[in-house]
Amino acid sequence: MQSAEAKFNRNSLLLALRRYSSAVTDMEQTILMPSLLRDVPTDDLWECEAAEESCSDLYANYLMLKAIRNTAESSLVILDDHKVKNNATLNTTLEPLLDTDPEALFQFHLVGLFSVMTDLTKKTRSLTEKYMDIIGVSH
Repeated sequence: MQSAEAKFNRNSLLLALRRYSSAVTDMEQTILMPSLLRDVPTDDLWECEAAEESCSDLYANYLMLKAIRNTAESSLVILDDHKVKNNATLNTTLEPLLDTDPEALFQFHLVGLFSVMTDLTKKTRSLTEKYMDIIGVSH
């Protein structure tokens, strides 16, 4: 009998979602005192200046990663038209794609979502490692 991960292509979106969820679960189980992350600046991995919302410290990132996992697992998407309309970069990037083949558009979004999930998994693991450094535990 094959393992659950062996059933999926190693680059499948479902597997990427499972990896992210697992990384967040590990983060939650490791970080017993999230308040220690307050006022600890983020590192280069986060690229906070590109984000619209502030990720001022690791505690804010911790909360964000948990919230994203909860949204992904519950499949509830909050559509905030105000944010989408105000994001000029998003609107200008997607304009040429609106007239393309639906399959190509789907592939574009699928690759993008896979990339985002992989990046979030790396950030979650990085935050967990940073916490381990803060409390003085070697990994």
